Amino acid sequence: MEHAFATWTQRTSTWWPASHTVSAADDLEISFEPRVGGRIYERTSGGQEHDWGEVTAWEPPRRLGYLWHLRADRADATDVEITFVPVDASRTRVEIEHRGWERLGAAGEERRDRNRGGWSGLLPHFIGAANEPITIEEHS
Repeated sequence: MEHAFATWTQRTSTWWPASHTVSAADDLEISFEPRVGGRIYERTSGGQEHDWGEVTAWEPPRRLGYLWHLRADRADATDVEITFVPVDASRTRVEIEHRGWERLGAAGEERRDRNRGGWSGLLPHFIGAANEPITIEEHS
């Protein structure tokens, strides 16, 4: 469980695909500031920063929450909550709840559907980086 949480929050750059970033650069660092109110952002090798979100819950190694606005205005942020649940001594279940789409009005449903595809493409990278048996549950 601790390893899964750390992989998500401290080793993000090792598994997050460049195609799912603002700059699409291969040589960037993705950072979570480890506190409520902390920034989530990418920094390119040239020092350019792009905000992705803001931490709303920081409870290592069990729970992480954040406002998510990658490639969008902060006013259009959605809420992501990730819970890390021990299954046994060597396995962790990762539960993802992504909500707040209704705040986006008519565009919310389309963005939610598009984002589901994003999670589906992203999570295998996380599982590979975690290098431990992990199961994923997504709730939208």
